[in-house]
Amino acid sequence: MDKLKLRSTIEAARASIPADERHAASVRTRETLLEQPWVQMAGLIACYWSIGTEPATHGLVFALWKHGATVILPVLRDDDDLDWAVYDGPDTLAPGRFGLMEPVDTRRGVDAIRTAALVIVPALAVDRFTGVRLGRGGGSYDRALARVGPNVPTVALLYEGELLEGVPAEPHDLPVRYAALPDGITAVAPRSA
Repeated sequence: MDKLKLRSTIEAARASIPADERHAASVRTRETLLEQPWVQMAGLIACYWSIGTEPATHGLVFALWKHGATVILPVLRDDDDLDWAVYDGPDTLAPGRFGLMEPVDTRRGVDAIRTAALVIVPALAVDRFTGVRLGRGGGSYDRALARVGPNVPTVALLYEGELLEGVPAEPHDLPVRYAALPDGITAVAPRSA
């Protein structure tokens, strides 16, 4: 299956999940992540502010921040690369490009993600054998993941059924190390240096 068809299939499946079930799944994923020692110990965490039918991150971002982590969120640049800024509570977000909620804090630059101890990214699917994630097609997160060190935990948030045995990949597609789902966290193929 090609990327466009797979994206369409997954987006339709997500849209068919009732909102209360999506919310419950996101809460379970959040709680599972927050129980992980490597999440609890991360001082600087790169995450994202979810939109639409994505697994919800609003509660996760807030919980990480309340537990004392510095959370940086992406700011979509005109070239579709990701700048980063610090989240300092729910009142510090404003609509950016395409209506995406972004922190109003000072921009830290595209390389700010290099200093993160944990990186949480969106995905429509992840290949359980290679760790390659299927994104929305803009390449923003592949560019960001290219800046992350090989030993930093990178986690894609998914719903059940989105950890697949085969995701179409191109040379620029970068893997993640973990897939976080409502029923647990799965280690996928480790990143190469």
